[in-house]
Amino acid sequence: MAGRGLDWLKLRDCLAGPDTGRDLIEMVVYVGLPPATPAWQEERDKKNKFVQWLRSNGFMVVTKDGSPAEEGHYKANVDVMMAIDALELSIEMRPDVVILVSGDADFAYLAIKLRRHGIRVEVASVAQNLGNMLKAAANHVIDLAGLFRTFEMIKEPTSTRALPPAENSEQQRRRRPHQFRPRSPRNNPSQT
Repeated sequence: MAGRGLDWLKLRDCLAGPDTGRDLIEMVVYVGLPPATPAWQEERDKKNKFVQWLRSNGFMVVTKDGSPAEEGHYKANVDVMMAIDALELSIEMRPDVVILVSGDADFAYLAIKLRRHGIRVEVASVAQNLGNMLKAAANHVIDLAGLFRTFEMIKEPTSTRALPPAENSEQQRRRRPHQFRPRSPRNNPSQT
């Protein structure tokens, strides 16, 4: 789920902030970097800037250099690294809860293994990206839809026709079309 307008500081607070009653042991973010080639340098610099921002805000970041793939793309799969690290660290540190911020159904087996070791597994994702196998393997699912900064409403000019007071906001939304614009990132220098 890396990036895509996710507010990483709000994510951390949502999962283990002061209002949750949880103590955060570590929040590890896995980032696949573009290949270290001149063709990918600009994109790599952007990702490294994001990595530095994460580190400066207390996140532990694990990176993996990618390799060129099909035209205009690169491959830097971090899933295996993430699964091995999660299992090893969980067995060593014995947390009460491990939260996987992913919707990838490939992590279902990891969730099952962690649960077999007596560790509660929660999955934080958005519904449309959550694989059924992972959902079924977890103890609990946390919906992250509210943490994504994607679009915000543009206020329309004041209408000369007032709506009757009995209409609620849902009825108002159905009556008029909305306009959207990308929300500007706040406190997040890069979105990957």
